[in-house]
Amino acid sequence: MQSKQQMFQQQNNIQLKNKQVILKEHNEIRRSVVPTARNMLKMVSYAYPLACITCGENILLSSQPKTWAETIQVWNSQGSNFKYANSNDTLELYEYNQVWYNSYQVGCAVAYCPRNQYNYFYVCHYCPPGNNIMQVAAPYKSGPRCADCPDHCDKGLCTNPCRHRDAFPNCRNMKTLFGCRHSVVREKCAATCKCNTQII
Repeated sequence: MQSKQQMFQQQNNIQLKNKQVILKEHNEIRRSVVPTARNMLKMVSYAYPLACITCGENILLSSQPKTWAETIQVWNSQGSNFKYANSNDTLELYEYNQVWYNSYQVGCAVAYCPRNQYNYFYVCHYCPPGNNIMQVAAPYKSGPRCADCPDHCDKGLCTNPCRHRDAFPNCRNMKTLFGCRHSVVREKCAATCKCNTQII
């Protein structure tokens, strides 16, 4: 039988195998949303925990070591009561980060904290962050899988993310009113101006 320390060392070894498990679990959750999503992006690995940018986050504290599959399913269970487009369920969605359609990068890490009551600290970050207050009840567009990306689809998930970000939530309106040649729109609405065929 393995000691807690041995299990932790095995778990903390973020190698290709763990990355594959993390991606597989997250993408299966994203593929299985109800109703189905027409614009859900496929997640890819990202070394976020070592970067200094703002992303969404899930945290799990545990007194026992867990596999990444178990950890991710704990977070997934937090969304079990979520009903799409039901504004009464918004609190559950704030903890259900795995289903924000445009959060396509995931980075995870685990820390062992022997002096704490809960010795194992698991965290995954999701970039770009979701939790947009205007979309909290509907974190993706419902419809046939990949309807917004028919030429960029992998088993029901879109593979064409926009690599730019908008600084303002009203960039579409700004583009319509002022156009992308306007310096503020061009600078602050890079996704809206540069991503015509990608998922923003």
